[in-house]
Amino acid sequence: MNSIILTTLNAKYTHSAIGLRYLYANLRELKSVTAIQEYIITDHINEVAEKILFSKPALVGVGVYIWNVCESYTLINVIKKVAPETIIVLGGPEVSHFPFRVDFSLADFIIQGEGENSFYSLCKTLFDKKPPDKKIIKSEYPDLKKIELPYDFYTDEDVLNRVIYVEASRGCPFTCEFCLSSIDKIVREFDVDLILSGLSKLWDRGVRKFKFIDRTFNLDTKISNRILDFFLQKEPAYFIHFEVIPEHFPDSLKERIKQFPPASIQLEIGIQTLNPKTAKNIKRKLNFEKTKQNLQFLDKETNAHLHVDLIIGLPGDRIEDFAGNLNVLTALSNAEIQLGILKKLSGTAIGRHDDEYGMVYSDLPPYEILQNNVIPFALMQEMKRFARFWDLVYNSGNFNKTVRLLWEGEDVFKGFYSFSQWVYSQTETTWKISLSRLAELLFKYLTEVNNKDKAVVANVIVEDLLITQGRKIPAFLKKNVSVVQEVKKENIRKINSRQIKHSEK
Repeated sequence: MNSIILTTLNAKYTHSAIGLRYLYANLRELKSVTAIQEYIITDHINEVAEKILFSKPALVGVGVYIWNVCESYTLINVIKKVAPETIIVLGGPEVSHFPFRVDFSLADFIIQGEGENSFYSLCKTLFDKKPPDKKIIKSEYPDLKKIELPYDFYTDEDVLNRVIYVEASRGCPFTCEFCLSSIDKIVREFDVDLILSGLSKLWDRGVRKFKFIDRTFNLDTKISNRILDFFLQKEPAYFIHFEVIPEHFPDSLKERIKQFPPASIQLEIGIQTLNPKTAKNIKRKLNFEKTKQNLQFLDKETNAHLHVDLIIGLPGDRIEDFAGNLNVLTALSNAEIQLGILKKLSGTAIGRHDDEYGMVYSDLPPYEILQNNVIPFALMQEMKRFARFWDLVYNSGNFNKTVRLLWEGEDVFKGFYSFSQWVYSQTETTWKISLSRLAELLFKYLTEVNNKDKAVVANVIVEDLLITQGRKIPAFLKKNVSVVQEVKKENIRKINSRQIKHSEK
């Protein structure tokens, strides 16, 4: 029987909780009485509680994040009602900063910050019948070169079916007011030799999809280069993901990135805004010329799949500013452009703008902005739908050529905004729209609203769809297509299917 259960509710089955594995790895002698149990947010909470309590644990540690905070609240309530003697310890970003947005008063203890050492210490004192006086425990930063790494504790099931998360550093030197990482201004690094050893073991076990969670992977080029060299020595296919600083690409880094084959490396680049006034207002570093040069280099001279971020709703940023940002980025590269809605996270400084800019946020997760003094509620709703449809049509890679017919060299924002408005008028939803339905909507809009030739549009949509082997051509396209298309690709691999589709641009 297990005395400690470490658990969380992941957003998807394919995700894995690296935080639980860090806690487990550093429990020393208590590992033998500890088990990890992961669930997903769509699981029935009563059944989750039943499984957790099956072994009658003395203590349950719950990882609380923005995507599972409501489900975690319900889980804690159920456990405390049916097994009130069970000690519940919370940790994770959602409980590491004040104010708490959800009532976690039923929890026995809350660990704020990085818990590798503090969670072990708490468990030890509780089992020794010497509980701490305080309910909230503020962790000190652990020495990353001394803590045990979690990579041995990914299971065979994880290796086969889940994304494997890894990291080479923690912290961020920048001060962007919307971001939790800005709180931790010191970048701390792991022993790179130990990281490479862990990567090697994971590779030997069959892992081919690695997602680095470092906030600034390319900050220390010496470490970045060693990690990139590790993968360059391996035989594709594999997929690696890094979050990088847009201004910092020294020649040594560029030369390595150029060597990666298509769809094997993804770089997430946080742009957020290209408006100098907005960037300065939220204390975000912005060197547009350097960013522009690096984006163009990555787009034109490498096979890297680029994923850049823009935020809607920043203080003082008008829709016209966002539109300009989008138009510039689509002209600079073929990157995925992730459109995020501003969130007010506990612990960040973004709230200091509330009065001046009339910032109004939802009190419910994910705490998104509802309106401000330049974007009223109705327009913000339209922009949320715009972002969702953009992801379905532009970012998905399913309509790489078709989507460009929406603007054809004109204003990208204006062209897609009109389409977004029309699609919503047809569907009255942004969810559960199938691929064939999306194709039909694109065809109808382009031919009936934009008056484009049916055969031309049908040919382009079919060409896009047949990038992926095995897709059937909808009947409405068959009767309009004038050119018989051939499948250009072998079966798209699960490991990097989205990135492979984008390589066809």
